[in-house]
This record gives sequence, C-alpha cells and structure tokens, in this order.
Amino acid sequence: MSRLEELRLLLNQASYAYYVLDRPMMADEVYDRLYRELVELEAQHPELITPDSPTQRVGEQPAQEFPSIRHRVPLYSLDNAFTWEDMTAWQERCQKLVPMDLTYLCELKIDGAALALTYENGILVRGATRGDGITGEEITANIKTIRSVPLRLLGDAPALLEVRGEAFLPLHIFAQINRDRESQGEPLFANPRNATAGTLRQLDPKIVSQRRLDFFAYQAYGYPENIKTQGEVLEYLRSLGFRIIPQGQVCHNLAEVKDYYDRFSTERHNLPFMTDGVVVKIQDLASQQQLGFTQKFPRWAIAWKYPAQEVPTIVKSITIQIGRTGAATPVAELEPVQLAGTTVTRATLHNRDRLQELDLHIGDTVVVRKAGEIIPEVVKVIKELRPLDAVAFVFPSHCPECGTPLEKSDQEAVTRCPNPQCPAVVRGTIEHWVSRDALDIPGIGVKLIAQLVSQNLARSVLDLYSLSFDTLANLERMGQKSAAKLLSALEKSKQQPWERVLYGLGIRHVGSVTAQLLAQNFSPEQLAQASPEQITSIHGIGNEIAQAIGEWFRQNQELIPELRKLGFKLETTLPQNSLAGKTFVITGTLPTLSRADAKAKIQAQGGKVTETVSKNTNYLVVGENPGSKLEKAQKLGITILNESQLLELCSNLQRTDNEAPV
Repeated sequence: MSRLEELRLLLNQASYAYYVLDRPMMADEVYDRLYRELVELEAQHPELITPDSPTQRVGEQPAQEFPSIRHRVPLYSLDNAFTWEDMTAWQERCQKLVPMDLTYLCELKIDGAALALTYENGILVRGATRGDGITGEEITANIKTIRSVPLRLLGDAPALLEVRGEAFLPLHIFAQINRDRESQGEPLFANPRNATAGTLRQLDPKIVSQRRLDFFAYQAYGYPENIKTQGEVLEYLRSLGFRIIPQGQVCHNLAEVKDYYDRFSTERHNLPFMTDGVVVKIQDLASQQQLGFTQKFPRWAIAWKYPAQEVPTIVKSITIQIGRTGAATPVAELEPVQLAGTTVTRATLHNRDRLQELDLHIGDTVVVRKAGEIIPEVVKVIKELRPLDAVAFVFPSHCPECGTPLEKSDQEAVTRCPNPQCPAVVRGTIEHWVSRDALDIPGIGVKLIAQLVSQNLARSVLDLYSLSFDTLANLERMGQKSAAKLLSALEKSKQQPWERVLYGLGIRHVGSVTAQLLAQNFSPEQLAQASPEQITSIHGIGNEIAQAIGEWFRQNQELIPELRKLGFKLETTLPQNSLAGKTFVITGTLPTLSRADAKAKIQAQGGKVTETVSKNTNYLVVGENPGSKLEKAQKLGITILNESQLLELCSNLQRTDNEAPV
C-alpha cells in the first residue's frame, strides 16, 4: 500500500470514528498533520487523486447554479397524523390491503432537509434535494462537505445504491452560527430547519463546510435480497458507514407506537437536534410493496406530528392581504413572540367569517399556534384581558390595493377582489410563475416584482419576456450584470416542460401533483378544450378542479398561443403511461376483479399477461394467497401492484396527442 493510500484510509477511518461512531481515534492535531501531508502528496501527484479522498470534500470553485435532476425513485413526503384517531384510521386503511397483524418501526422525525444520495460501486457520485419529489436540485459538491456522509461506503457495496436521509444542524452548532451572525451584524436564522435548507443552497461549498451540517440515513434502494424488514435496512446502512436516527424502536401494535410517541413528546426537548414528530413505518418490506404509494405519499408510513405549540401575544393591528387569486385574507400584526423555533410577528385570521367568530379587537391578547407546524394562526381571544381602548375591526368593503368592491359568494368562505389587474393579484401571479416548483426563474424576487408592477412594466407573466436589457439594468439594485443574468434565466425558462408551466399558471386548486396528472393526459390545447367530464375521468381529479380549469381557460384564451409565439415548447417530460410492451403476471385472489377482468383491463391498454414470473416481467399483480410468484418477483426486483394500484395505473394512462380523454 502506498503512502497516499495509507493516508486516505487512515483519515477516512478517523472521520468515520469521529463523526459516525462519536469515538475519536486520534487527536485533532494528529489528524491535521496527516491531512496536510496528504494534501502535499496529492499536489505532487494530482493524477492519483481519488473521489473518496478526504481532500475532495470541499470543492475549490463555487457553483454557478444547481441543475435540476430527476430522481430515479420518487422522493415522497409523508402523510401527517395529528391525533390518535388519525393513527387508527391509517392502520385500518393499511389492514384493508394487508389483512395481518402489523409490526411497526418508529423513528424520530428529524426537522431538517431530505436528501437523495447515489452511490456507484461504493463511491458517492451524486446528491440531490427533495425538490417536488420527482425532480430535485443536484448539490453533490455541498453534500460532500457533510462529514457524516461517506464518500466511499464500507464493506462490499452494490453496483448501484440510492440512500435517503435527512441533513440537519445540531442545536449547539445552530446556536453558534447565530451567535457568529449576530456579532457580524447579519440577520439570524429563524430555526435549524431554515438554516439547513439555506446552507444546502449555498453556491460556495466552503461556506457549507463551515456550517457543519450532519446527516442521518433512513432509507435505501438497491439493498441485498436477503433483507426483509425496515429495521434490517437501517442496520445495512449502518454497516456501510452511515449514521442512523438514534433511539428507533420496533413496536408490535399501535398501543406501543403511542407509548413511543408520548415518551418523545416530552423527551424531545432534551435531544441535541430538532424533531417535530415520530415517523411510523410498517416493518415488513413485502407488506410495504403491497401497500405501495398514493400520488403523494407512501401508504406504509406516516408522520405523527407533535401537538402545535401555543403562545399568547397582543394584536397591534389587522391588515388585509390580497393573494394571487384575489382572496382577501385578514392578518393579525402581533407583538413578536417565539413559537416553534421562529419569531412570529403575523398570524392568519383565515377569512371574514372567522374574524367575526373570534370577535377580535385591536389590542386584544390572543393565543397563537402554528397550523401543521407551518402557518401561524390565531386560535383564541382572551377576552378577559381586553383593554378598555381596544378597537373593533371593520372588514373593508373595497380592496385596499386597487379600490375594487370586494365580493363574496355563498359557495365559499373567502372574500375576493375580482379585479384581475389588481396590483396584488398581478404580483402574486408573477411570484408564483417564477417560483422554484413552477418556471424556476432565479434573479427575480418579490422586491423586483413589486418594482415591475408599480412601474407598469409587468401586468402579466407575458410582460416578463418583453423586458429589455436597458429597462432592467436601470431598475433599483439591478445593474448590467443582474439584468443580463435575468434575461438569460427568462430565455431558459421557455424550455421548462408543460407540467411546470401548467402549475405556474396558478389555476385554482391545481397544485404541482395535479399539474403532472393533467400534463400526462392533455396537451395545452387539449386541456383548453376539455370538458369537465373528460378532466374528471382522470383518477384523483374532481369536479371542483375541472370547473376551475374551465373557468381559467375561458378567461385566458390567448395565453397559451402567446406563450407558443414567445418560443415555449410546452412539452411534457413525464413518462408516457402506456402499457404497450409491458408484461404482467397475476397471482392470488383479487378483492373485486376476477382474473379475467384484470387481464382484460391490462390487454385493453396494450399490456401482455403471462402465467410465469421471469426477468422479462414488468409487474406482478398480487391478491390474497399469492404463493411462490411473489417471492420470485421480489428477488428479481419486479414492481408489485395490488388491485387498487392496477386500477389507478390503468385510469391514469396517457391519451394520444390526437385524442382527448373521453
């Protein structure tokens, strides 16, 4: 073994002992001396530098941007439970599809940022953020700076392994970062989660390295076939050199899950990291495969969130906020108060009806909590503390932004400004268009958008694409360099796929997942002409969404043709859901379909049904008593579907470009 190899091995072992095992094997000064020796040797022989060398953790050059990357396996978020009743309902849903006694693995839910790591032949080659679950940002250089993320896996690693986990900031490091920022006159981070997310998006890896992020692994894809439980997945990850979330526990029933949850509802305050709940996963991997996924979540896991923290504070004033859909939302302006790790100065009052129900006066003492641990809301007025000079709030009759009379229909609780040219509506529409999950246009924030709207330079998203270099360069805090970058980003946005553009249009009720479903089934022109019946024929899309889509296209008939003229491609990057060329095997007794019915549904969509499982099989459809075919399919890595997943697959099939859904 050469001296270079010896130093790399020794330093990697020392990092593993220090950051993963928490058992240092050498003094810091010894590590530093050996590290400097390695740097000098690699400088003399740069051709011998390897990707797993400790010197490769921190890159020299800042990135220009983070490219988007499509996850090989979707990085789903978890559905939430807030009560015992939510948990029992989840268990009942699971047992309808897996009618057996279930065992659970409970883990602390780390409040950080989810990451997807890809290892090829044991070497870290790629790392990405969650993004929208389908597409994330490739931030490999930043992830390499996290010392608890191995650059090379220990032991015998598979040819390809995907590892999922959570990056986070330990509380003592978060506190030190904020002390340093305060001493330098920089704004403080609100909480460790925000600090983690902001750190991961730093373009300069050196800054990321200085922040000292940590990482826990909790899931993998590509593990050996002999692994049968979620707990074994974690032990496998530990054997490869990862840290796993401490104090996980196998629970044999839901009562034991509740005991675990109750224990950490109290003990979480003594942990060295932020946790906002307990993740409960079904332990048996075969059962996980049977349960599968919804459009958003795995059915076999759920996050049981801790109760929302509630604190009292005083209402200083009440303002009306106009959103991009014209919704007029009353907002309480508060005396600053600490709530769930953040400083809260504003809280939603939801709508006029809720405001009247609370009988809220300016000057009242109120109880504020975070709804779902995200949005602060006023939940109670302590009327006993109401001062004599408290002032009742009268909801305005006209929009505070444009003066248009506000409207409220009997069908909804929201009061709206009906003026599509209201400055607040235009600002919100553009902010949504340029957001990361939509067109993802960097360099155009809320302050610049406010300038563009106030100076009548942008009255719609189309106006963004007619802005000139001189116009942008002369705006406040822009300049020539920023103007050039923004024009380049706007031009690049024309290549965004149809599903992102559709989400960016801001149609009511059309979130990113619904936009993906629609884009799989309709071209822009087809969607503009589709009937409510055609739209609701897609599984997961109801009449309210269909009506909103129809209304939007009636009011914006020229937008799609104008986008085409500007050079937008409006092509989907989502997979075509045709079953042509796909081979299915059906085993066991299905709940409602006969085998002949299931076969007919598959064949109607171009799929092929055979009797035996082989390496050429794409899907195994499983019912009760599946027999040996299930075991063989699992060994071969074949996708397992239950009846409901098969029906969902068939109902979401892509129609051809020449035929809208009927």
